[in-house]
Order: sequence, then structure tokens, then C-alpha cells
Amino acid sequence: MSREQDRTTRYQEGSLTLPGTVMLGTGVMIGAGIFALTGQMAQMTGALFPLAFLAAAVIVGFSAYSYIKISNAYPSAGGIGMYLHKAYGNRLPTAFNALLMYFSMVIAQSFLARTFGSYTMQLFGGDDSGRMVPILGVSLILVAFLINLLGNRMIQGVASFIGILKIGGILIFGLVGVWIADSLSVDFSNTGKAGTVGNFLGATALGILAFKGFTTITNSGSEVIDPKRNVGRAIIISIAACVVIYTLVGFAVASNLSLAEIIKTQDYSLAAAARPALGEYGVWFTVAIAMMATAGGILASIFAVSRMLAMLTEMKLVPHSHFGMPGSIQKHTLVYTVVLGLILTAFFDLSRIAALGIIFYLIMDIAIHWGVLRYLREDVKANVWVPAMAIVLDLLVLGGFVWVKLNTDPFVIGVAVVTMAVIAEAEQVFLKRTAKAGQPGQEESHAHHH
Repeated sequence: MSREQDRTTRYQEGSLTLPGTVMLGTGVMIGAGIFALTGQMAQMTGALFPLAFLAAAVIVGFSAYSYIKISNAYPSAGGIGMYLHKAYGNRLPTAFNALLMYFSMVIAQSFLARTFGSYTMQLFGGDDSGRMVPILGVSLILVAFLINLLGNRMIQGVASFIGILKIGGILIFGLVGVWIADSLSVDFSNTGKAGTVGNFLGATALGILAFKGFTTITNSGSEVIDPKRNVGRAIIISIAACVVIYTLVGFAVASNLSLAEIIKTQDYSLAAAARPALGEYGVWFTVAIAMMATAGGILASIFAVSRMLAMLTEMKLVPHSHFGMPGSIQKHTLVYTVVLGLILTAFFDLSRIAALGIIFYLIMDIAIHWGVLRYLREDVKANVWVPAMAIVLDLLVLGGFVWVKLNTDPFVIGVAVVTMAVIAEAEQVFLKRTAKAGQPGQEESHAHHH
């Protein structure tokens, strides 16, 4: 195979249907949101956590506007990487924010993988050694990697099948949990210190992590049938479906477990909530659904994020090395994505993985909205107030989340700051070298003047 062939991304236009695209999006959203974040959000904001999910949905609704507008105007399999390029050109803001999105999605894979391990071990009485959760997570990522090597139709088929089963299962869990609960009343006044505004904003930020999977759809871009119509529709359908499911399950958990129990079992709170409601059979059922949901989420995430990195590589915005591997650039970025996910899964716990993911995502999200306001407003026919409001809301919840973490786990904030500094410096050096070398990717002038 020639080097020219090695540099191609090989996208398959029109290979994803609308239902398949929705399943890819909800695959990431539901896997992360329901099964691992409920307990962490309860720990942050007490009994108000169902309301934090709803607040996150409102913020994501404002955020989705910019993505839908850009995807309608510029459908691309590069997704967010291409959107940033449209706004900022071949410059540091594009590369820096695209890599933040890339790392936040790799982090999401690790988050899902460890959630898979945490729930699976409930079938065996837990993981007192602390070794089996990362081992199971690593194994799941490797299986998802092998399925991704088989192509779009296999990915879509597996993700759709898993998606239907898990959504049906979660709805059954939520409906039965609410139906047999002694009371649906949730004591929103019993929040203590966790009920402060800062803690609520921090929990809302975590809730956004449960919805951000809709960006997986934008990364499918031109591979979707009739993308100018269906990408936006898939985003709206996915978010709406998740709002209903999260609200139902949140109240089911809050009705069957005390706040202390939810926090104690935060890595597997749905399984814990199933025990008083449905007994051991309920636990087994919930664990089976969690395993399917997290597996489908990882499958969809690896699919989308490897394509975004391939597009950034093709645009000469990030360095690339084959490391002696055969095949297309898309296969190489798939390998890089999986290796990073394996490292995070092996060495980081769930709360720190979630914290890094939401910080990186919110900063990138603000850059998308600013790009629409500053450079793309007329091109994509966007109303000014919607992305402006999205920026304000993002800054509000990011500030609340950072404040909470500075008081409870400053280490993770330090890791985030150092990582972003390294990314920015490395990209600055790479872009300067690329410009001096006069590579083809730098010769195209950008449509907007900066």
C-alpha cells in the first residue's frame, strides 16, 4: 500500500441511517449518565440530584443549537474538529479545543469501561481487591476495538441492537421502581451543605457529561444519510429521549434508596436501588442492562472519536506517526484512541475521570459557541442570543464545578491545568513547524479573517 493511500481517512458517505445515528448518540449518553453519575451527583448536591439532571438538560438544549446550525451548514465526518476549523482556521484555537474534545471523549470511554467493571462485579459481591474493575474495563475496550475494525455496518448493527435492549430495560427499571416504591416523594429540603448553589452547579456540570454524547452524532457527519437534515434530527431525538429516561430513573433511585445509600453505592447505584425494589433478580437484571449500556457506549465513542482525530490529522492540525502500522490513517487513530483509553481505565478512578472529562468538554463547548458568535453567525444563520446564553450557562456550571473540586480534590484540577498547558504548548510548536515547512494543509486560505 502506498503512503498516499495510507493518508486517506476512507469515510463511507451515506452509511449511517437516522435510527442508527440516534442509537450511536444515545449509546454514549445513557451509558455514562444513568449508571455512574447518579451517585456522584447525589454526593455533590444531595437530594437535589434529579433536579440537577433536568438543569443539565436545559443547558445542553442551548448548547445543541450551535452544533445543529453548524452541522446543517457543514456536515462532516470530522464533526467538531471541522466545526472549529470553520470558525478559527488553521490556528491554535482549532487544534487546542479539538484535542480537548478528543481527550474528553477518550475519558468518556474509560468512564464507561470502569462503570462496566463496577456493575459486573456486583454479580460476585463487589470488588474488594480493586483489581477486577479495571481488568474488566480494559477487556471491554479491547472487544469494542475489534468490532470497530469490522466497519460501519457492523458497528451500527451492534450499537442499534444493544441500544434497543438497554433503553427498553432501563425504562422497565424506572417504571417498576417508581411503581413499587413506598413513596415517590423526594425530600428536596434535606440537602445540608450539599445543597449550596456551588454544589448544585457542580452536580449540573456532571449531569452535562451525561448528555454530551450527542456530539458523537456530529462526528458521524457526512457518513449519515441526508446529513443536513438527519444530523440535527438525531441530536434532538437523542437529547429528548435521555431527558425522559434520566428523570424517570432518577426518581426511581431516589424513591428506593436513602441519600446516604445512594452516595455509598455511587459507582453502582442503580444496582443497589434494584435490590430493595426487586430483590436479587432485580440486581441481576440491572447489571445486565448496565453491561449492555456501557458496552454500547464504548463502541459508539471509539467509532466517533477515532474519526475526529483522523480528520484533524488529515487537516495537518495534529502530528501523526504510523509507528510501522499498515492500513489507513483512520485505523491508526483507532489504535491511538484505544491505547489512551486503556491507560486511563487502568489507573484513574471514576470520579477523577468524570472531573477531567467535564472540564475539557465545557471549555471546548464555550469555544464552539464563541466561534459561532464571532465568525460563523451569518454563515449558519444563527440567532445571537442562543449561543450567548450557552456560553453564560457553561461558564456558570464550570465555575461551580471547579470551586467544588478545589475544595474536595484539588489534584484533579491541577492535572487538568497541566494537561491543557502541555497540549497548548505542543500544538503551538507543531503548528509553527508545519507553517515553516509549507505543508499543503497550510496553503488553503480560510474563509474568515482573524
